[in-house]
Amino acid sequence: MKTSENNQSTSPFAQTQPSQRYAPDPFEPIPLQPKRKLPRPIWWLASFVGLFILYLVFPTTNTILILGIDRAFENTAIGRSDTNILLSVNTLSAEVKGISIPRDLWVKIPNYGENRINAAHYFGEGEAPGNGIILAMDTLEFNFQIRPDYYLRIQLEKFPLVIDALGGIDITLTETTAGYAPGTHHLDGTQALAFVRDRSGTDDFFRMAQGQIFLQAFLQKLLRPSGWIRIPNLIIAGLEVVDTNIPIWQQPRLILALLRASQGNIELTTISREMVTPWVTDAGAQVLLPRWELIRPLFNQTFAP
Repeated sequence: MKTSENNQSTSPFAQTQPSQRYAPDPFEPIPLQPKRKLPRPIWWLASFVGLFILYLVFPTTNTILILGIDRAFENTAIGRSDTNILLSVNTLSAEVKGISIPRDLWVKIPNYGENRINAAHYFGEGEAPGNGIILAMDTLEFNFQIRPDYYLRIQLEKFPLVIDALGGIDITLTETTAGYAPGTHHLDGTQALAFVRDRSGTDDFFRMAQGQIFLQAFLQKLLRPSGWIRIPNLIIAGLEVVDTNIPIWQQPRLILALLRASQGNIELTTISREMVTPWVTDAGAQVLLPRWELIRPLFNQTFAP
C-alpha cells in the first residue's frame, strides 16, 4: 500500500492544481503615463519669449510731440520749431495718427503773449537749456488741450547724418513736389533735408506735406532687411541729432509699433488752409489765425482716448 501511494504521488500524470491568474478589477482606474515635462531651460526660454511679446504689444496709447529745430545757435538748442507734429501711437493695434501744425499758426504762448507757435521753443530755450521743450509742450496744451506724453526734438541741421547712416531714403511722389517729378527718387542726407525744407510750393502747407512724405519714407526704409546692417551707425548718428524723454524701456515698444504701422496703418493729416485765416500783424508779419471751431474737433477726433 505504501508503494502504491508513493507511485501515485510521484506519477507524471498526476493532476496539479491550476495556477492562480490575476484578473483586473473592472472598477480599478487604469494608471496613466506621466506627462513629459519640458526641460527647465526650454521652459524658461518659452516664458521669457511670451513675456517679451506681451511687453512689446501691451495696449497703451502714447502721444509724442516731434519738433524739428531749424538753424539753432551754435552749441545750443536755441531755435524755432519749424516742424511741429503731434503723433498718437497705439502699441497693440500699431495704429499711428498724427497732425502737422503750421509753424506760422498764431497762438497764445504762456507768459509771452501771442506769437507764432514755432517761437515757443525759441523763447523757452533762450531762458535756460531744456525750457524750450517745456514751453512748447505748455503752449500745445494751452491751445489744443492736449499734453503730450513724450517729445522728440531733432536738430535739422545735423539730420543728414541720420539719413546718410541709413544709406539714404527713397521717396515716391504722385505729383511734382519740391522740384522732383512724379516717381521714385533716392535722396541722400543733404537732399532729404532740402526736400523737407523746400518752400517752392508757395506756403507752409506744402512744406508740411513734404515732411509727412519724408516721415513715411524714413519708416519704410527702416523695415527693409537690407538696411538692418546699418542700424548701429543709425543709432550712433541718432544720439547726436535727436533728443528725447522717451524712457529706454519704452523705446522698443514704440519703435516696433511705428514700423508695423508703416505698412499702411499711419494716418497723417494737417491743419488745412480752411482751418486758418491769413493775417498780417502790426509789425508786418504774415501769420495764420486759427479757426478753433474747426481745429479743435480735428484734434479731439484724432487723439480721442
